[in-house]
Amino acid sequence: MLSKAQIKYIHSLRQKKYRHAEGVFPVEGTKPVTEMLQGDIIRVVSLFAVEEWIAGHLPGKATAAPFSVHTVTARELGQISGLDTPAEVVALCEIPAVEAPDPSGRLTLALEAVRDPGNLGTIIRIADWFGLQTVVCSPDCVDAYNPKTIQATMGSIARVRVASVSLDQWLDRHPKVQLLAATLDGEPVTAFARVREGVLVIGNESNGLSPAMIARAHRRVTIPRLGGAESLNAAIAAAILVERLLL
Repeated sequence: MLSKAQIKYIHSLRQKKYRHAEGVFPVEGTKPVTEMLQGDIIRVVSLFAVEEWIAGHLPGKATAAPFSVHTVTARELGQISGLDTPAEVVALCEIPAVEAPDPSGRLTLALEAVRDPGNLGTIIRIADWFGLQTVVCSPDCVDAYNPKTIQATMGSIARVRVASVSLDQWLDRHPKVQLLAATLDGEPVTAFARVREGVLVIGNESNGLSPAMIARAHRRVTIPRLGGAESLNAAIAAAILVERLLL
């Protein structure tokens, strides 16, 4: 049976300040939790699930698992869930320490002030699809461990590392790596050869990239517009640009 203190603690992890103070974030649902259990980037600290879920997914392993396993009722799951329809399992996972990578020899995706958790989660999923191992975020991006971000990744957060760093300081350490800025007035992405090495930076949903980031870019890249839409969703733009630049 869950105590009031446990319920209060799990609820507190839906707020960024408590997640980062504790170094722990919640994950809900069979698919995302299974991805965490199978991956090697994020460590599961504790797991709360109905008896049937434990029997089906941890048969004979619950007592030997390297994390605490709590059998709870569907009602108790509803008390700790942040979803409208509670899942059968909630896991508490350790926030990994991630350093910004050396972008040499690969395409790296960077984000500046992306504020929507659904966009960030989808971009992490896109990075996973195209085999990008790390997404680099400016400190003013939405928290990668926001519950809505985690849900949007559909488990890809278990395979893609997310680094939160000053983009300027990181880019200053790698001045020879080509910086590609996604803008509305750049060179058509269709004119680019396959990018073997570079950093593609995507900006804020409403305002795009900052003037300072655009100014330091080696090249600006855009998706040719054939219709009348004013702009593209940041995640959609990231998917199109990464596909065109990589393949």
